[in-house]
Amino acid sequence: MTTRWTRKDLLGLRELSADEINFVLETADAFKQVGTREIKKVPALRGKTLVNFFVEPSTRTRISFELAAFRLSADVINISATTSSLTKGETLKDTARNLEALHADILVLRHSSAGAPQFLANRLKASVINAGDGAHEHPTQALLDLYTIRERRGKIAGLRVAIIGDILFSRVARSNIFGLLKLGA
Repeated sequence: MTTRWTRKDLLGLRELSADEINFVLETADAFKQVGTREIKKVPALRGKTLVNFFVEPSTRTRISFELAAFRLSADVINISATTSSLTKGETLKDTARNLEALHADILVLRHSSAGAPQFLANRLKASVINAGDGAHEHPTQALLDLYTIRERRGKIAGLRVAIIGDILFSRVARSNIFGLLKLGA
């Protein structure tokens, strides 16, 4: 079992081992109770800056990251495509350079192009978290789904799971399939 997170980025579940996925789920167990306290903050990310950069519209994912960052004591900057220089023709590479100049520690990226988080991860010192990229992956939603299944069913190994809908182009379904298979479903 992995005892600590050693990766710089979270880009997809395809690249993670079962131990790494379980480590994330067990870490979530430890932080879940923070939301039930009278004071809903811990200093885990104190002094760190998280940038939510959402090129695609999102409400639940962006707010979830923002709330989690606040509860972990990080400073948060929200950038949407409509308020960024992308609307003036700035390239993703130039955007990466500008984000690097902000000295952000963590970049949460939602983008319509598959591979955009990997592109930025290769160019930034900051950690990159994929919050959905095209039809590629949405690892954080899948981790939440895996967490919920494990919490409700007690385990994932041995379960038979059906995913209903247009799974061919669903980044969430793709990430769920990777995670479920790695955990023995």
